[in-house]
Amino acid sequence: MLNRKIILEIITALLVLLFLYTAINKFLDFEGFASDMNNQPFPNELTPVLIWVVPSLELSIVAALLFNKTREAGLFGSLLLIGLFTLYTAMVMLNGFSYVPCSCGGVIKNLTWPQHLVFNLCFVAISFIGIRLNRKHYSIQTTSGHAT
Repeated sequence: MLNRKIILEIITALLVLLFLYTAINKFLDFEGFASDMNNQPFPNELTPVLIWVVPSLELSIVAALLFNKTREAGLFGSLLLIGLFTLYTAMVMLNGFSYVPCSCGGVIKNLTWPQHLVFNLCFVAISFIGIRLNRKHYSIQTTSGHAT
């Protein structure tokens, strides 16, 4: 069986790829992203803020995940952001909005809403497992006197 450190590195790599891909995709098609944000069920006055905050948060999570000292913050950030996206997707599926907004960009845009929910739930689970493994890995290192 793979040891905890390897699994944690795989989880970290998956999260880095996810958030790096989504942030870069938003910046590369910035006008499309802004247009998509205006089609969401919240006030369009929030769009100028959200079009910068969302991809910036994604890149901040990537940066935090890259370093051992900030990895836990990155994992928690990942869990929080993916959790919010998952809640939003569930609300769309439960007809919580007056209309169905457009979906995400990039490859994820090809997913149906139920597929998107499963995708997000998988990354919620991955983030949660990463937090648990990171804490166990860190506590093992500190109890053996080899903190990184």
